[in-house]
Amino acid sequence: MPESIPISSLVHVIQLAIAPVFLLTGVGAILNVMANRLGRVVDRFRALHVEQANATNLALSAIRAEMAVLAARARLIHWAIGLCVGCALLVCILIATLFLSSLVHTNLSKPISLLFISAMVALIFALLCFLREIALARSTIDVTPR
Repeated sequence: MPESIPISSLVHVIQLAIAPVFLLTGVGAILNVMANRLGRVVDRFRALHVEQANATNLALSAIRAEMAVLAARARLIHWAIGLCVGCALLVCILIATLFLSSLVHTNLSKPISLLFISAMVALIFALLCFLREIALARSTIDVTPR
């Protein structure tokens, strides 16, 4: 029968897992914002699709141009969401590895470090995609004074 883990060791592992859990909370909040933005892009795309049927040739070209920008924004948000989900999954695996390391009394510091670095890289690229999507959305807004 396997040896039981001392409670002090388990408490230490739980303390180590607290920071990644807070990271998961932050990533969840970012995912919520991105999902809302994607929903708005999809809603606008659908509205333009309906307008397209009754549009004149001049209006049709403007609608198609806006739809192209919306499609690019949707792609960027999709990538950002995928990278954030990847980050969250890596953090979950990291937490499980922390506990596994304690259970089997093995030093898994290298895999744990690689998981954390990978999660941060995924989050960095997700935020860069998100920033690019925001810049693309901003570029379509005319804010010049009249």
